Amino acid sequence: MLLSRRLLQLFVGLTAYGFAIAVMIRAGIGVAPWDVLSQGLVRHTGLTFGTVTFVTSLVVLLLWIPLRQRPRFGTIANTLMIGPVADLGLHVLPQQTEWWAQGLTFAGGLLLLAVASGLYIGADFGPGPRDGLMLGLHARLGWRVGVARTAIEVSVLAVGWLLGGQVGIGTAAEALLIGPLVAITLPLFARRRMATSVVVPARASSSA
Repeated sequence: MLLSRRLLQLFVGLTAYGFAIAVMIRAGIGVAPWDVLSQGLVRHTGLTFGTVTFVTSLVVLLLWIPLRQRPRFGTIANTLMIGPVADLGLHVLPQQTEWWAQGLTFAGGLLLLAVASGLYIGADFGPGPRDGLMLGLHARLGWRVGVARTAIEVSVLAVGWLLGGQVGIGTAAEALLIGPLVAITLPLFARRRMATSVVVPARASSSA
């Protein structure tokens, strides 16, 4: 795949990812664990969702240091882009209150998130901050990827919920469905050598 095409795919994917997060938030029926944490921090800091997401990404990147993980171009792009795009989406999208509109909005956001994940992961410019943390725990401490991911997401979900983040049916739906959906979208966009060896994003940042 040409470098220019991969770059375009990365930026389109990250833009769509940030917007998908905003769509799912506006559905109002629960969000992914890292976004629950960001929502909780928003309530206590007065910062925007995107700003909190950006700061959280920086903190997570600091945790890469003892794990000896090295950020790549896609890691930096993920950190810089997703928060501002999510803020833009939250600014232009209305909050949904009718149950049918909430369900349709969330479903649309989840599908967009799956396509966005396939795009940015398939571009093969490196993991997002949260994915890198998970992979670092696997590489340095010997944790299985699934165990590392579960431990991280349960922890941030619990903290986010205690801070007032939005946990609901959408949180469970995202956890159950995003893996199978990305398994469908990723082969459409991935470089051939990646097609059989990719980890589904921890976010979503997801936040990626």
